[in-house]
Amino acid sequence: MIAQIASFWLYMAAGVVVAVISVWALVDCLRRPAANFPAMGKLSKPAWMGITGVAAIVSAVGVIFMSPSSIFMIAAAVGAGVYLADVKPAVSGKGSSWY
Repeated sequence: MIAQIASFWLYMAAGVVVAVISVWALVDCLRRPAANFPAMGKLSKPAWMGITGVAAIVSAVGVIFMSPSSIFMIAAAVGAGVYLADVKPAVSGKGSSWY
């Protein structure tokens, strides 16, 4: 029983992290100029706003209803992660810090 409680709170903590990252990605996407997205060969700004917006909503709903271990939460993490790791460095004009 203790292991179940611990795993529940571990999943909840992971869900909160995904929700925060998803909201961060959405806010960052809103702040970037729309012209930078196609200029760097990325999807349009409305497309990324949709991806990160859905990720933020799905992750927030998962945390609110205490169901952070769903496949939708994983999809939200992937969508926000791709934006932050690939799109954000490209459209910010600073380049990637990976190379």
